[in-house]
Amino acid sequence: MVFLGRRMLLRRLLLAAMLALLLFLSSLWLPQGRATDCETSWHPCLTFYHQTPEPPLAPVAWAGPASAPPLPPECPGQLFQAGRLLLHLQSSLGAEGDILLEPYLLSWEELIKFMESLGTIVGFFSQKVKDKVALIRELSLKHHREAHGKLPGLQTPASFGLQSGAYRSVRSMVEAELRAGVVDFSRRSRSGCRTLLRLHRSLRWLTLLLEGLAEGPDTRGRYRTPGELGREAYQVALAPHHSWVLRQAAELVFLALPDRQFFLGLVCVRSQQEATPILHTLIRALSLVHTHTQRILDTHNMLELP
Repeated sequence: MVFLGRRMLLRRLLLAAMLALLLFLSSLWLPQGRATDCETSWHPCLTFYHQTPEPPLAPVAWAGPASAPPLPPECPGQLFQAGRLLLHLQSSLGAEGDILLEPYLLSWEELIKFMESLGTIVGFFSQKVKDKVALIRELSLKHHREAHGKLPGLQTPASFGLQSGAYRSVRSMVEAELRAGVVDFSRRSRSGCRTLLRLHRSLRWLTLLLEGLAEGPDTRGRYRTPGELGREAYQVALAPHHSWVLRQAAELVFLALPDRQFFLGLVCVRSQQEATPILHTLIRALSLVHTHTQRILDTHNMLELP
């Protein structure tokens, strides 16, 4: 028994060391440079991004036969708000199956708050998502600079070109990057399409996790734990695209996930019965966004970009 306990301890220490190495290597990929470099190089200018408080969003027409569902309740004192996530997701549904990038990225900013609320280890991985959201904004800014010859004065969502430029929507971004020849189908490229694909896969993981949390108990009356659900969703959505090291590091995330009651608190309810309709509403919105994005990427053979 002592031997087994030591083996388990050594295994966890090994996983922790792998995670530390992974995070160290990831830090080497982060953009480097001074704030003053942003106008003269490829360094990101997001340190100058002055974002004013977000105004309340008006519900848009819900895509589907049913009318717009009621918003999830606001949770006082909590950064993540399920209602705001739902409004951003709804707002991202554009005409003819397109996805508007600004509300799509705002949805991810809300999902980052969700991930960071799950604990320190999960918060480390959410940094990679932050980097991807920032990169799409940076690429839009670079396109604006090339099209207009100079940087805008105050960097707001509009100045990033995400409301009217080539990066206004997923479809317009894909078409613009294909015309510019920045998408490489044989090796890694610094493109919005490749970055979006990584976000797209992560969105699938989060959707599957929420689907599991919305399920009832099994035949023995037992609810599966978030760790079990997260691992199962990961095997479907992300593991096929990750290296062995990343897959092992992901195990730490599943071990560290809080219990189901904590997840219920994040949507401001106390029971599974109260949570299920809210989770179903979020799942439907996430699935619509994922389906539209999947269709656009698939049309241009971008689902397996390296």
